Amino acid sequence: MNETQLIEGCKQHNPKAQKALYDTYARKMMSVCLRYGSNRETAEDLLQEGFIKVFSAIGSFEGSGSFEGWMRRIFVNTALEYLRKNDILKESVEIDNTEVLQEVDYSAIERISADELMELIAELPPGFRTVFNMFVIEGYSHKEIGDALGITESTSRSQLTRAKRLLQKKLEEL
Repeated sequence: MNETQLIEGCKQHNPKAQKALYDTYARKMMSVCLRYGSNRETAEDLLQEGFIKVFSAIGSFEGSGSFEGWMRRIFVNTALEYLRKNDILKESVEIDNTEVLQEVDYSAIERISADELMELIAELPPGFRTVFNMFVIEGYSHKEIGDALGITESTSRSQLTRAKRLLQKKLEEL
């Protein structure tokens, strides 16, 4: 089945189409869940909850734009709901003047694999990791991050700055 057939099958609640859709996208969506979840078990829960939401909302997909992008948005929102519900950002501190980052040594990034970089990102504290993922990987603005997480733009900026600083330190230690 091609993507259009999968989508139509899922809109008709066809179990074979749903399984095929799951098999096609589970790995990619799991990587999204792992970036936001604190551990593999949480990520697996987010994956299942995300697919339930995809199957429930698939009737609203109109075919304009990327289906994978539409799904990714659902999975990111599912992860953000989980983080808000569990008050992951309760330790966030708002600061008005963000400390300036030292010049980043990009040669350290070139020496490690993408998987190693993702592992370093996964080691960040939850608030730092969430804002880093949303800003750097997903492309959200600080205003969008603030609105989604119930924090101010300056808190989002400070969390990103601290995440970058911590990543920089970890890279220097390699």
